[in-house]
Amino acid sequence: MAKKRNNRVKQITEAFIKAENIVLLSHVSPDGDTIGSMLALGLALEKMGKKVHYYNPDSVPGNLKFLPGAEQIKNCLPDSPPEMMVYIDCAEIGRAASPPAEYHNVVTVNIDHHISNTYYGSLNYVEPGAAATGEIVYQLLRKLSVTITKEIAINLYTGIVTDTGRFSYGNTTPKSLKIASELVKIGIDLVILNDTLFEQKTLPQIRLFQRALNSLEILNQGKVALLTLTKADFRETEAEASLSDGFVNYARNIDHVEAAVLLKEYSESEVKVSFRSNEWLDVNKIAHKLGGGGHVRASGCTLHDSLPIVKKQVLTVLEEALKLGRNR
Repeated sequence: MAKKRNNRVKQITEAFIKAENIVLLSHVSPDGDTIGSMLALGLALEKMGKKVHYYNPDSVPGNLKFLPGAEQIKNCLPDSPPEMMVYIDCAEIGRAASPPAEYHNVVTVNIDHHISNTYYGSLNYVEPGAAATGEIVYQLLRKLSVTITKEIAINLYTGIVTDTGRFSYGNTTPKSLKIASELVKIGIDLVILNDTLFEQKTLPQIRLFQRALNSLEILNQGKVALLTLTKADFRETEAEASLSDGFVNYARNIDHVEAAVLLKEYSESEVKVSFRSNEWLDVNKIAHKLGGGGHVRASGCTLHDSLPIVKKQVLTVLEEALKLGRNR
């Protein structure tokens, strides 16, 4: 069976113009790109006169609740099927929600930038070369001839700046910077945005970070840095799990480390794993072996087993990948 590919942008824009009732879906454990991209697209569709329902299975992280439109995000789908469902920043359909049975005739649009995307949509707009899904949404809005307001610009910028690590990651491209400059021209306040997204920390977050640093293990002759957070850490610090999303980058920044891992224990049988790499290790392939995916330098998965078993599985797969790399 041939692999599904992207549809022509014209097909996708025509579908948006035709649909009147649209559900937008963003992925579990939401980040700035999935939330910012969803809100930017939704606000633009509302300007076009569409009825929009915003969905995420989890709560919006505290540092993203300021985004224009965030208060409209629900954790349930409408009872009545819409004309269109749009999955945003979801490499596979299970990252958000599988459509209920009564939604079986609904057109599904897949807008994403993950290299591991499975092209599951009725219509697909996937650009693995894009630094963030926010870049793709920006391009789509230009094709739809929607005026990008300050509110839309704030959301788009959030998507791009978070997925590029403030334009410091290797996925940053000239296009990323050009789009960001266009958004700045619209009048967004970079100082306030960057302070809210990156600088402001709550006391629970600092306490959780302390726990993460105390758990640090350097393994594989200094090539692997491992951080672990238990459910007790989250409970005792009273910190949301989403507040730890950037911790893995501190482990990656350690001298001579090639791969960094953050294990987050949500329950006795559920552990979220975040992978990061520096120069050559493809962590998307590692995550894929464990049922996840993402990008070459940043990926993740969720494993349903105890923390000790998950830790052993992860380190085994990492060790195999590092050995292969050393023998390249």
